[in-house]
Order: sequence, then C-alpha cells, then structure tokens
Amino acid sequence: MSSPTCILIADDDPDLRDILRSILEPVGFAVTEAPDGAQALQVIRGNPPDLLILDYMMPKVTGPQVCAQLKQDIVLRHLPIIMLTGKGEVHDKVYGINAGADDYLVKPFEPTELLARVHMVLRRTSQDLDANPLTRLPGNVTIQRELERRLTSGGSIAVCYSDLNRFKAFNDHYGFQRGDEVIKRTAAVLLNASKAQGGPTDFVGHIGGDDFIVITTIDRAIAVCETIVREFDAMVPQLYEEADRARGYLLHTDRKGQPVKIPLLSIAIALVTNEEHPLRHPGHVAELGAELKGYAKQFERSVYVQERRKTA
Repeated sequence: MSSPTCILIADDDPDLRDILRSILEPVGFAVTEAPDGAQALQVIRGNPPDLLILDYMMPKVTGPQVCAQLKQDIVLRHLPIIMLTGKGEVHDKVYGINAGADDYLVKPFEPTELLARVHMVLRRTSQDLDANPLTRLPGNVTIQRELERRLTSGGSIAVCYSDLNRFKAFNDHYGFQRGDEVIKRTAAVLLNASKAQGGPTDFVGHIGGDDFIVITTIDRAIAVCETIVREFDAMVPQLYEEADRARGYLLHTDRKGQPVKIPLLSIAIALVTNEEHPLRHPGHVAELGAELKGYAKQFERSVYVQERRKTA
C-alpha cells in the first residue's frame, strides 16, 4: 500500500493552517505545518513533501525567498509549489511565479478551488518529472529533456555517467534493504560533490539501479569526478560488516557453489564532454558514455575516465 501524498503548509497564520488542514486531510492527504519560511526550509530538507503550499508574506524568510532557495537546490528544485497571495495583489502573483511557484491561490479561497489546484499541480508535476522513488532524483524522461536542452543551447557541457562495480554481489550477499541503502548513499555522494565542486545549474539524475548521471561544465567536471571518487571510497567501508571490512572483501559463493573473493564496492565514472568534439544528440552522448564506462569498469578501484581522442 502506497503512502499518502504529503503536503507541507507554510504560513504564519495558525487559523489558515487549520483551515487548509481541514480541507486536505479528509480527502486523504498527509499534512505537515511550518509557521515561517525558515522552518519550512528546515522541514523540507529533512523530509521533502510532495507539495508545498506557501504564503507569500512570512516572517524570517518570505515565500519568494523560500522558492528561490529551493530552486537552487539540485534535489529540491522540482518540488511543486502553490503560493498563497492576498486578494488583488497582482504584483505578488507575478513575483511568486517568477520566483519559482508553479501556481498561486488568492485568499480567501473556496475549498473546491484549493483541491482542484492541488490535484492539477500534482498531476502536472507527475507528468513532467519521473522522480526515482528511492533517491527522489529525476529519472530518464527528465534526464533526456535536460540533455536535449543543454545540447540545443550550446556552450560547455560535461556529462558524468557513473555506476557501481560489484553491486550485484553486495546486494545478493547482504540483501535488498542494504542494497537500497548503498543506492541512497551513492546519490548523496553525487549530490554533495556537485554542490561542493559544481555550478548552480548542475543536474544530478538517477538512470536506474546503480546508474547515475551528473551534468556539469567542462571547467568543473574533473573536480566533481575526483570528489565523487574520494567521497565514495571514504564511505564504502561503512557499508560492510566488521569482518568483511577487516578482510577487505566478501566471501561469496558463485553459481557453481565455489567460494570466491569479491572486492569491496567501487565506482566507475565515464566523463563525456564537448571539449574536443561536438555532441550531436542525447543518444550520441549515451553511446560515448557506454564505451568509456566499459573501459572504466575494467579497473578494480574507483576511477573516472575521459574521452581524449580529437576530432580530425
């Protein structure tokens, strides 16, 4: 049974929060609250909701400021937002939309209008963003669109395809729950590396399984890849039981029932850029990435490899 859709209400008026809760909960939504913008950001970063209903004017951090901060966050930039504005305040509506809100609602509002807008924004977001349920990162449809957009707009582009070496053996040995934890922690490594070394427009996506993608610029790509490798390798020992960690490998049984030694997890990154040759379309990028990743996975340790051949 799937968990209910979670909506965060951020408003400094407790009466309005009560009204919103009384409308949303009876139709099946799970509701959480924040009395100001600062606390809303804290709640969102700790446990992101499926939708944010946000008042325009709030103490500490205003609605548009909350929007602006979320849109700069790689994971949270796709969080759908409905902005609440005062009656007839056209400037607030326009400013809220420009700040990143997906829709607005004028106070006072009818319950039926609120529910209609909530369902519309959730439906539109679901169609536009195929987020991975495990990592909440954008999936293949969004990745394809992002690649197409960047290739069309031109400029510097660096695409880092990554996956894990020996993940299946780890999953078989420790079970799916531990495997899912590896996937989530790998996503966190990529996100942290992108935030630390990448730019504000960097993109991190989850292709599926243990395959991920980071899109950045050529001048930042090497630093991003080096940080991913370093942080991933630092994390890996924490994933294993003490005996396996001390031994430095898993004792596993192959299909023939023979004992085999499986080295610890490592990450392979294929770095594709348009520095030496143009990238024609997403399929071309993926083709180059697959070729390079095949080479990177020949190494037992964590590595990144980059295309060095020049176009004649």
